[in-house]
Amino acid sequence: MKLLVLYSTVEGQTRKIADAIASHIEAKGHFVELTDANQVGPADPGTSDGAILCAPVHVGRYPTAFVHYVQHWHSVLNEAATTFVSVSLSIASTDEAEKAEARNYPVTLCEQTGWKPKTILHCAGALKYSEYDFFKRWMLKRIATTESGPIDTKKDYELTNWTDVKRFVDDFINTLQTEEG
Repeated sequence: MKLLVLYSTVEGQTRKIADAIASHIEAKGHFVELTDANQVGPADPGTSDGAILCAPVHVGRYPTAFVHYVQHWHSVLNEAATTFVSVSLSIASTDEAEKAEARNYPVTLCEQTGWKPKTILHCAGALKYSEYDFFKRWMLKRIATTESGPIDTKKDYELTNWTDVKRFVDDFINTLQTEEG
């Protein structure tokens, strides 16, 4: 089976998630085309047996290149088996209203683009304090403080649940194999 893993990233965590997904799929004996939506001429999703798209939410929005890709390919994506990994720190929140907002981002994306992924994984990203400028580090530390989250700005914190990511990919592959068989 050939699968497309297409991603867009801002700080690198979504790329790390996409890489892990691709490696997991290859370890299962399948072929993977890993593509960055920000590259010129990203992959045609119609040339694979299924596609996993991954994108982060920053300031309430997905990256423009990713949104444009989905808008351009939505009809092909809707005909294929597709799934979506939405990456945001808000999904790791203890505040149910923030989690609900994070769950709504893909809904808004789908309304904007016409894409209807079969399933969606809401995945926490990472706090990369070491990479932030002063203002962003200060702002995210304040948010983390209200959430009783990690606040030591000398460290980075990966909040991605890798077990959930692998389980999500396994479920997607199993669904594809069941539909084929």
